[in-house]
Amino acid sequence: MDSLSYLNSGDVTAIENLYRQYLNDKSSVDSSWQQFFHGFEFARANYQDSGEIPEKVQKEFAVINLINGYRTRGHLFTRTNPVRERRKYSPTLDISNFGLRESDLDDIFQAGTQIGIGAATLRTIIDHLEATYCRSIGAEFMFIREPQKLKWLQERMEKSRNTPNYSVEEKKAILRKLTQAVVFENFMHTKFVGQKRFSLEGCETLIPAMESLIRHGAKCGISDFVIGMAHRGRLNVLANIMGKSFRDIFVEFEGAPTEDALYDGDVKYHMGYSADRFFDSGKKVHLSLTANPSHLEAVNPVVEGITRSKIDNVHNGNMQAACPVLIHGDAAVAGQGIVYEVIQMMSLDAYKTGGTVHIVINNQVGFTTNYLDARSSTYCTDVAKVVLAPVFHVNADDVEAVAFAVQLALDYRHEFGHDVFIDLLGYRKYGHNEGDEPRFTQPILYKEIAKHNNPRKIYADALIAQDEAFAEFAAETETSFKEQLQRELDLARSEGKAKITSHLEGPWKGLRRAVKTDFDNETVTKVSSEQFLAVAEKITTLPADRKFINKITAIFKDRGEMIAKDRYDWAMGELMAYATLLDEGFPVRFSGQDVERGTFSHRHAVVKVEDSEEEYVPLNNIRLGQPRFDIYNSHLSEYAVLGFELGYAMGTPRGLTIWEAQFGDFFNGAQIIIDQFITSAEYKWRRMNGLVMLLPHGYEGQGPEHSSARMERFLQQCAEENIQIVNTTTPAQQFHVLRRQLFRDFRKPLICFTPKKLLRYPSCVSSLKDFTEGTFREVIDDASADPKKITRLVFCTGKFYYDLTEHREKTNSEDTAIIRIEQLYPFPEKQIAAVLKKYSEAEHFIWAQEEPENMGAWTFVARKMKNVPMVYIGRDEAASPATGFAKMHNAETYAILDAVFMPMKKKSKLKDVKV
Repeated sequence: MDSLSYLNSGDVTAIENLYRQYLNDKSSVDSSWQQFFHGFEFARANYQDSGEIPEKVQKEFAVINLINGYRTRGHLFTRTNPVRERRKYSPTLDISNFGLRESDLDDIFQAGTQIGIGAATLRTIIDHLEATYCRSIGAEFMFIREPQKLKWLQERMEKSRNTPNYSVEEKKAILRKLTQAVVFENFMHTKFVGQKRFSLEGCETLIPAMESLIRHGAKCGISDFVIGMAHRGRLNVLANIMGKSFRDIFVEFEGAPTEDALYDGDVKYHMGYSADRFFDSGKKVHLSLTANPSHLEAVNPVVEGITRSKIDNVHNGNMQAACPVLIHGDAAVAGQGIVYEVIQMMSLDAYKTGGTVHIVINNQVGFTTNYLDARSSTYCTDVAKVVLAPVFHVNADDVEAVAFAVQLALDYRHEFGHDVFIDLLGYRKYGHNEGDEPRFTQPILYKEIAKHNNPRKIYADALIAQDEAFAEFAAETETSFKEQLQRELDLARSEGKAKITSHLEGPWKGLRRAVKTDFDNETVTKVSSEQFLAVAEKITTLPADRKFINKITAIFKDRGEMIAKDRYDWAMGELMAYATLLDEGFPVRFSGQDVERGTFSHRHAVVKVEDSEEEYVPLNNIRLGQPRFDIYNSHLSEYAVLGFELGYAMGTPRGLTIWEAQFGDFFNGAQIIIDQFITSAEYKWRRMNGLVMLLPHGYEGQGPEHSSARMERFLQQCAEENIQIVNTTTPAQQFHVLRRQLFRDFRKPLICFTPKKLLRYPSCVSSLKDFTEGTFREVIDDASADPKKITRLVFCTGKFYYDLTEHREKTNSEDTAIIRIEQLYPFPEKQIAAVLKKYSEAEHFIWAQEEPENMGAWTFVARKMKNVPMVYIGRDEAASPATGFAKMHNAETYAILDAVFMPMKKKSKLKDVKV
């Protein structure tokens, strides 16, 4: 055990044994303990004579135990709650609990050297420890297992006594920012009576905290801050940190319409914003506040993904140049599982961002729920201990302590690349919103809050007590800011419309928002045969100087033979999409559970060298200077990982970003990201996104859990060309639709329902010309059908096409054409109209699917093709997506196929068939 571990263990017996070891052989203990024990040389003779350690030395060890007690449990006895008495904890830090007496208080102890004050009286040592660990800042950190981190924190806190020493100018700057925060809230409350704004009152010190964080970050070399927060305090952050004009905020509160008629908008306290801030040193810092929904903490992984995108693509991998900041609520950080999922990303190669600064606006209440009913843990921040992140609990009424703690936290993040938490303990002046009555549920607390001074008055009074000169400055600052707000409000009331900030800057420059007619146009996605073959050879060749397991060698040999035979399977079609994009200069990022190999062992994008952990990635060995192909097996999370990749795609519009579900139905673990971001962000917040989701889907008798990717849920949300939904049936189709994402001058999320059965299906192959001459086809006509003979048109989507064609061959149904709808949304109306015109002699129109009637694409297609007299043939409506019995599955499938191809008399009427 090293010296720090002995000291922090609080184990007096262990320290005594170490001292005995020192007395027997000085060189056997490390230098720091030699220095400490040197002060007890007087005991050497006594020890050699009697073998006993004198009481004086034992008292020294008791003081060390006391020091450890303060470091470990001092946070339980702080003055961090501005409106409540703290709960009582035992044992306390009373000296009697450490074998010490009042008579020891004026004795000098060498143990003072362990907290940086040298030999000192016990009274002085205790005063130092009280100031460091039990006043406005309570530090939780002793659970950290790395000695260098513990030493760094102890030295930083104990040297400063966790007590800031700001200059007069720094104090004025803090007061100025705090004045802005408090006066802004008061102004909004009086000018927009009854409007929801989710006031920051009670935790206004967040604003000087954020200012301190950004200014200090600029000195540390950070040039990008990406911020995520919920609604409480958001308007204050937008105005006083981000620099959004007060006038624009007031115009929004006046309810004026926006300049953009195609923009649905959102409430004011969900909107995002970005701006550049310039500091005295000339340093520019870009601030991004990410738009968020009401779903608390949902924005967290999005912020992390945006930050990682900036690190990878703007800062060349330098994690010190960009910093994510997540501002939580106390109830949400304790109650929302996404917090845990995101924190677990901290050190993972796929997702790490150099450490996140977490700030908790701790109101001590969640809507109406008391904190005692909101968690089982002692603190709302106890999730931090999962990754051994230090936590600083700070009294939100002590603005200097808040600013100091934020700087300390950022320094820790900068030093160790690790997450850190600040628990800003304050209160909420009003109810959940300004129209709510909090005394219904917290009457005693709100009596106390009603008579409690705001943090500006508390700080101004403290400064004036130090120096009367602060009185004039405080009054002048408040008056001038109120006047500024009134001027801005007067101008806002003369404005006609709310301004919309363009998001098509930076990496988005040159892109545009799509219009409806864009989806009628083909996008050129083909590649030359020379490029295709050259790249195909590269990604199917393993290095000869390394040995791979036989099965991998066989897989790559088979892929090489596909080139020779001109028969490319699904995996090759998909991999060639990535390979050609990389060859053309587009980066590709891909993550999800087991994606490197692929859930169904088809991809093998990363292969391991036999008898080692060395990895070979063929897609990173196409040519010199190519962009990166980054593929990562994610941790077992959908919500956080999909949110992260959405954020990454938001920051990387000129790269392909993909998330794949292990099985398609697992996406519903991330439903909030889909509902609140993917399908609606462009129309709420004007934020486009080109994320690709791959969702394995198909009925093969494997039961209800892994058959359906719930296509119907996505189709239900389709409107205003918000997303793209495809269910492709050939490797070339998948190749073209993936490439299409980057060859349009706009971005839309792409949801791909991908097959399982077709991954190795003999007839599911494409030829070279399909990749080099074709393009993506939203609808695939039946190449084998003679229009003059066709009386029955069967429409379908996805792999069920293969079941239909095989059954048609068995029944020799030459009167039937099978039409594949490859893109379900935006719905290909013109292409379908052309098909219907071609088969003008058709009398019967069928929609055939393997999903139950209330699932799959049927209800969506029926609405889109309501002018076509189409009947439904498929499974009956069901509560569960699929049967768990293979024989029943097969019987249902055969019944559907028989019904589709049942003999029909001319002019007879076809009816729905449900099995």
